[in-house]
Amino acid sequence: MKSVSIVTVNFNQPKITEDLLRSLEEVNTYPNLEIVVVDNGSKPDPVPGWVERYPHIKFIRSEKNTGFAGGNNIGLKHATGEYLFLINNDTEVTAELIGTLVATMDANPKIGMISPKIHYYDQPGMLQYTGYTPMNYYTARNACIGQFEQDKGQYDSLSGITGYAHGAAMMIRREALEKAGVMAENYFLYYEELDWCERIRNAGYEIHVDLSALIYHKESVAVGKRSALKEFFMNRNRILFIRKNGSPMQFLIFCCYFLLAVVPRNLIQYIKNKEYNFIPVFLKAITWHFTNKADSNNLGFPLSR
Repeated sequence: MKSVSIVTVNFNQPKITEDLLRSLEEVNTYPNLEIVVVDNGSKPDPVPGWVERYPHIKFIRSEKNTGFAGGNNIGLKHATGEYLFLINNDTEVTAELIGTLVATMDANPKIGMISPKIHYYDQPGMLQYTGYTPMNYYTARNACIGQFEQDKGQYDSLSGITGYAHGAAMMIRREALEKAGVMAENYFLYYEELDWCERIRNAGYEIHVDLSALIYHKESVAVGKRSALKEFFMNRNRILFIRKNGSPMQFLIFCCYFLLAVVPRNLIQYIKNKEYNFIPVFLKAITWHFTNKADSNNLGFPLSR
């Protein structure tokens, strides 16, 4: 039986993380399991209390917020499993989740990364994810299949190769990790898992979804439905993803599309919704690319929040 390391990251959400840990203790049935929790610079520091309450769990403390990618990368460095299962701290597991994913990975060595079906936690039966369509490199658009639909099993036949794994729950084979490397930390939030999937594919592996496995996700607990932080990184990283993964011609066409279609549309939306504070944030997300290389570690956004 393969050893599995669960890696999750906490930032100022001790109650949410404790709910996940309780879920893993009460519901999970997989025996060969290691749990690694990274605290990403929370204030106050919850780790000393957790060490006493959960002596069987491995806790790592980062003194600063290193983002989704950075926090998970810290966890990966301390994880020992043959399979590494990265899950958001705002998820709760189901009993056969891990065993089902492991069996699917075991059966197909071409799978480098796999995600389960995802339901919204607060709306039972509503789908969040059953796979992704491929990326259109000229518009940086793709679709999350099944999102906001009631789950009637209508997508279950789509188990297999998919466009991208979902960042809320993705299991990676250690061999694929060693070949593709860890996540790029300069994304900080959003698109880093898409970039990671591209590198895993380039390393010779496939990205799969297994719709017989299920996890529940409390969407947007960390950032909120709309925030300046989200608006900045969603737009900055959409551009960054194409810069890093598209051809020069694809990036040129994308830039034309973004400037002619996305910029006016977003500005009109901000004005219509009286979200005037988002305008400078959006423009900053664009202009970041004029002064920073694609691998720059300058995030361009103040992270105190």
